[in-house]
Amino acid sequence: MKKRNLLALLLTGIMAVGSLSACQPKIVTTVEGGGTTTVQADAVGAQASDGSSTDTTGNPQAVEATGLTFAPGTVLRMATGYNSIKTGLFFDAETAGEGITLADGKTYNAGDLKPTWVEVQNKLGMTFEDKYQGNSASAEFDYWKEQLDQVDMLSGTAVKLNENGVAGSLVNIAEYLDMMPNFKAYLETNPIVRLSITGDTDTEVIYYSPYFDGVNDIERMPLMRTDWVQKLLDGEGEFTADASKNLATAVYEPYMPTSGSVTVDVVTADGSAVESVTKNYDNAGNIVDQMNAAGSIDGVTAVNMLRTYIDTAYDGYYGTARSDLFIGQNAAWDADEMVALLRCVVANPQTLNGTDSVQGLFSREDDNNQRRVDMFRFAGTLFGVRGLESRQDYLYVGADGSMHDARQEADAYLALDRMNAMVKEGLISEAFVNASSESSSTYLENDLGFMSYDYNQTQTILNNTKLQTEDGEKYMAVMVPVALWNDGSSADGTYMRFTESWRSVKTDGWGISKAGVGDDQDKLYAALKLIDFAYSAEGQILMSYGPDAFIKTNADGSYVTFNFNGVEMPEIADATYEELWDKASGNYTNYARWYLGSTLSFAKSQAFEYQCTSEVGKEGAAHISNAIALGVIRHPELAVTENGWYTSVPTVLPTTKQENDTLSGYTDLTSKFSQNKGEQNILVDIIASGYTEEGMSNAEEAANAVAGTMSGKQYLTLKEDAWERLLDYYETVE
Repeated sequence: MKKRNLLALLLTGIMAVGSLSACQPKIVTTVEGGGTTTVQADAVGAQASDGSSTDTTGNPQAVEATGLTFAPGTVLRMATGYNSIKTGLFFDAETAGEGITLADGKTYNAGDLKPTWVEVQNKLGMTFEDKYQGNSASAEFDYWKEQLDQVDMLSGTAVKLNENGVAGSLVNIAEYLDMMPNFKAYLETNPIVRLSITGDTDTEVIYYSPYFDGVNDIERMPLMRTDWVQKLLDGEGEFTADASKNLATAVYEPYMPTSGSVTVDVVTADGSAVESVTKNYDNAGNIVDQMNAAGSIDGVTAVNMLRTYIDTAYDGYYGTARSDLFIGQNAAWDADEMVALLRCVVANPQTLNGTDSVQGLFSREDDNNQRRVDMFRFAGTLFGVRGLESRQDYLYVGADGSMHDARQEADAYLALDRMNAMVKEGLISEAFVNASSESSSTYLENDLGFMSYDYNQTQTILNNTKLQTEDGEKYMAVMVPVALWNDGSSADGTYMRFTESWRSVKTDGWGISKAGVGDDQDKLYAALKLIDFAYSAEGQILMSYGPDAFIKTNADGSYVTFNFNGVEMPEIADATYEELWDKASGNYTNYARWYLGSTLSFAKSQAFEYQCTSEVGKEGAAHISNAIALGVIRHPELAVTENGWYTSVPTVLPTTKQENDTLSGYTDLTSKFSQNKGEQNILVDIIASGYTEEGMSNAEEAANAVAGTMSGKQYLTLKEDAWERLLDYYETVE
């Protein structure tokens, strides 16, 4: 009998990185720290952990899917892609233009298959027909829901795919696992994946192939213009400026203590160990409290108050490099200190950018709800609230082992109240508050924005394209903040760093339409073989990197590799690297989806993306990764932990058809808390404008309204029942 803390693999969907080690070619060139060394790899033809093998070049070959034979050229009608017409299997007119030549030397036109899918088509012998409408996974499924006989495979959210699978609309892939050796081995190696996508614990059905955008790693992180922090806080003597602005009337009140002390662990400045630092409020006071009591002050005064506070509260620990409180590897900042810093930033635009305005905290696209929700995600990190960055809805497992919904808990709204106070002080961007104003998408290149909460690779790449790095401009990931987290280990909570932004099974996947394939065994087997191939060692590389023409190879045709998280992974070709900068400004994900057709679903390795991360991006990510490795930053675990609070919530819970029908009737929980572009989210609205929803005028009322009038209580009961069934099912797994 497996123990619960080991069976927790259900919860996050680890990509079988170990199986990719089978991609080691006969002779590999390992690239580490910019150097290269030629080493002898394992013997050619060795069996991979997923059952695949390598050919004479050392490149992986998929195991033949037993019995999944179909007529050559079998057509699969594919309503599959990733959220826009540009990210489908086929080139759209805008991307292809009059014809586009890629790094493989081939020219592609509108309507042509992208290179990855040309390769799949050639290898597997099937033919793809484009049915994709260019929608989000949710909208794409809704478009086809009443005409599923017109498509064979389609995108959808995990919830909708499971719901409609239970309703009989999708093929139960689990019935064919014995014919799919690669997919079956992947699930056996990673039981978390199998159990996360199990649609019913009694029948063990699977209605979709899961998607992983990396796994078991931090996802979003705070990003700052670190050169601005240094300009304001570092150096001997007092800060001076020719001009500054007065701070707005104080609204934000202290979150951290105003007396006593708090001791927290930090990584040492050299990154080699862990040490403790103390925030001494008896000596220094609380910086927000001090600024609030000072009344009307200008930016110069605010900066000097913050400098003195850092020197006193930390007893000179940071010396004259006070910026390290925020941007150093030994950073120890908290929400109050961040607010004080934001006040200094917005009150000193003349010093920072030479204009009369600087925006403090912003989201990547302040006019896009899909990005604006990052603001309440960050609120959870700042103020110690679980569920605001959940893998499923707003759910989290509490220290009591039960399921909780952040939308029904007052603490979540108190965190939003604090964010709204920042809005009232002008510390959050005008564009976030008023989506019709100037978009934040140009803030960095125009030196107008200071701080965000986002993905490291895609945003720090802007150092290479939007910032004047020769002048010292630098936009970098910084350590997550210290907050009071009630993890159940003590009655009053624990001051520590914790991130809920942890990579797991994504919420999208691809299903097989039962009405589409009908009685056509060729179609069914072709669709199943596609899924099986995608989880082979070869398929996982193809779905991340694209075809071999885009990968660097040795003279004998084997891959050139580099060490990524302890595993040898292929290095992209020089022409690919040049092209992704030319065509996608260094954004790997956009390049892969727009031009190669990879990373649209299945298992995406972060190894390609890492190679495209800017040096600045790697610097900040290394600090955070080191802090995670040393235990300074905690996160949800890939296990059902003894303390349930650290258990990562499954992306999907195995609710029944009757439960799904009931859940679909709770429309307020879907429509008013949407994270989709162009839709409403009450949590975002509260940050931007306060309580405007009927029946909500404070945190308690908001939580009660969701629980009561919005059917949150009934929703949570159904989710808790499914969670308990899943735990019981785990206990029976041998």
